[in-house]
Amino acid sequence: MLEHVIASDPEVARAIQAETLRQTGTLEMIASENFVSEAVLEAVGSVLTNKYAEGYPGKRYYGGCEHVDVVEELARQRACKLFGAEHANVQPHSGSSANIAAYYGIMQHGDKLMAMSLAHGGHLTHGHKVNFSGTHFEIIHYHVKPDTELIDYDQVGELARQHRPKVLLAGYSAYPRTLNLEFFRKLADEVGAIFMVDMAHFAGLAAVGLHPNPVEYADVVTTTTHKTLRGPRGGMILCKEAFAKAIDKNIFPGYQGGPLMHVIAGKAVAFQEALQPDFRTYQEQVVKNARQLAATLSEGGARLVTGGTDNHLILVDVTPLGLTGRDAEAALEHAGVTCNKNAIPFDKNPPAVCSGVRLGTPALTTRGMKEEQMKQVGLWIVEALQHAQDTARLDKIRGQVGELCRQFPLYASRAQAAMASART
Repeated sequence: MLEHVIASDPEVARAIQAETLRQTGTLEMIASENFVSEAVLEAVGSVLTNKYAEGYPGKRYYGGCEHVDVVEELARQRACKLFGAEHANVQPHSGSSANIAAYYGIMQHGDKLMAMSLAHGGHLTHGHKVNFSGTHFEIIHYHVKPDTELIDYDQVGELARQHRPKVLLAGYSAYPRTLNLEFFRKLADEVGAIFMVDMAHFAGLAAVGLHPNPVEYADVVTTTTHKTLRGPRGGMILCKEAFAKAIDKNIFPGYQGGPLMHVIAGKAVAFQEALQPDFRTYQEQVVKNARQLAATLSEGGARLVTGGTDNHLILVDVTPLGLTGRDAEAALEHAGVTCNKNAIPFDKNPPAVCSGVRLGTPALTTRGMKEEQMKQVGLWIVEALQHAQDTARLDKIRGQVGELCRQFPLYASRAQAAMASART
């Protein structure tokens, strides 16, 4: 495995092997990350990477697209079936690419966009001032309540009626609760707004009914294809047929050239996997694991933003432990737990420091871990945060983490090959 890379570029090969060992030997708990299947890996690493296919199936600007047309059409059909959508565009390279194309398919430069503030759980592309979305459109941000840290739906209603945005957006990157999509839909109709949902984080949950399906409520839905959906890193747009032509035009030729056909193949495979009955079982376990992890952390003295979770992610305020988010992230990484520092609502620290860490259960659930393991992981996290400066203690936890990972192997043949190469 990797024999050609090893022969051609040993430096890159060593980096890939090291990353393989990092993924397989540590606990991946970044809420936006997951592990794809071997089938998805094979599709993404296929000869389809060689093929230019500007345009859409049956309407390409290059010859020789008859086979990639099949792949993209399968991806589109499966996406529509999975979510009950009227139209799917599977070409976006990322969630951000999907958002910019969707925005300009339904808005003009300078129109009003209303969305959740990044500081309160939203996303960079939801109108933050340093992002294209914050400079191209007039932004109205809604927030969470100071006492509950839940979305302030009264404020959402007041702001929407006052500003009458062109687009009302629901979605998040760090909000551990279920969205009230029925409320947003009714409000959008009341103020004459187009309703858009960015379901990047909870797409997998929505696909099996563990979160309300945004496609049933929204005019336009964007998502990544990884995270809970467990496909390759990429984006997708689902929309009503009335918006299909404008959105497709904004992907190509608007903001992208040739689509990444090898990634689209990986998306098609992942969507087929998501259509199987065991995908619901997997998503149910993701939620069970998150709730068990949240309960263990809370019992250990950690303060959870909103007091818990309804989905796959947990946001932990580490300030009561005398830590910053940056300190907590570093301590957990030392202990073999990968997460990310994250702002919490009303955070007093700058973004590069933050006051919280974000944790998720999709990747560990993919490895086969269940509530029993989540309880143990939660205890390790609490111990690591309480003793963040005790390197000996963190080293001990890392050893225990390694043993747990060996009980739930990931990419076994790849890991074995990487370990064998590391010994030589």
